Amino acid sequence: MRFSEIPGQQQVKQLLVQSVQRNHVAHAQLFRGAEGSAALALALAYAAFLNCEQRAATDEDSCGHCPSCQKIDKLVHPDLNFIVPVTTTKTVAKDATSSKFMAEWRSFVLDNPYQGLNDWMQHIGAENKQGSISKDESLQLLKLVSLKAFEAQFKLVVIWLPELMHPAAANAVLKLLEEPPPATVFLLVSYAPEQLLPTIISRVQPVVVRPLQENELTNWLHTAHHVPEAKARQLAQLAEGNPGAALAAQHITADHDYFTLFVKWMRLCYSNNVGDMLTTSDDFQKLGRENQKEFMQFALGILRKVLLYGLDPKLVPHLPAAEQQFISGFSRFVTPRNADPLTRELNDAHYHIERNANPRMVFVDVSLRVAELLKNAA
Repeated sequence: MRFSEIPGQQQVKQLLVQSVQRNHVAHAQLFRGAEGSAALALALAYAAFLNCEQRAATDEDSCGHCPSCQKIDKLVHPDLNFIVPVTTTKTVAKDATSSKFMAEWRSFVLDNPYQGLNDWMQHIGAENKQGSISKDESLQLLKLVSLKAFEAQFKLVVIWLPELMHPAAANAVLKLLEEPPPATVFLLVSYAPEQLLPTIISRVQPVVVRPLQENELTNWLHTAHHVPEAKARQLAQLAEGNPGAALAAQHITADHDYFTLFVKWMRLCYSNNVGDMLTTSDDFQKLGRENQKEFMQFALGILRKVLLYGLDPKLVPHLPAAEQQFISGFSRFVTPRNADPLTRELNDAHYHIERNANPRMVFVDVSLRVAELLKNAA
């Protein structure tokens, strides 16, 4: 994994690179971000950069060609170790530890490093069981770090989702962080750092992974994953800066033009054209439940853009030309006075669709309510 393969996060990348260039590598670092963020990808890119054999003092990324980079890219480097939440499965009936799932972990991460816990549990066939980092893992961890690095400068220990550690495992990690073994770097990747022990938090250097800008995610989907630009922009708007959510939505989202449907819908609401609302509700019903939910999420994202544009156009940079004219004109009708109730109506519609309400009735009802709110703002 190269830093260059990860979209955005330029400030984080720069800080990580500079820590190595200045020889100020913290022995324990906490990559914290939302599930589906680039937290794990950044930790892997940093691991490759730390042990790159052909890295010059001025380089800002690992070379990708040396033996160390090639092994880390395949997740088979002897000095790159993983601790991950697991559980018993049909193939591992007892004493489930990370080491017994390394083949599955490699295929899981190499396929997509932006996945979450539920994806991992499904990947290993956990069915409805909960994954955790057990107390038995603490013994494995102590044995692991007692050995010197085999061939690299640093022995690297990546702990994915440390918030799921059993108290015994958490205490073992805490002891190691208090008395770190030489030339060993712990990279903790957490989606819920608030659940970690405060004593662990106090002994790690935070690396905050923030959501991507919409244009960054759009460009990455278009260039790295060959998603058509219009669909990439739509996915980026739905995912709200989360690459994992965007990639997941790519496989379930049909090629519907949500923006065109939203524009048509708002014009019907503004004109209070009930007849055409009923006709459009039939089109909405044909989308299917998952796409209906996604459309409401998309509508919430556009509504936010409209409100911000009305407050100050500079708050919505990189606005696509296809959207700018509509958002500019519609911003007169979405104000701080009605933005909150409009948001509430769309959220309620999403909630009712999610709970199997009749989508046609939901659409007509929310349309009439939105029409009234837009009329009052005019």
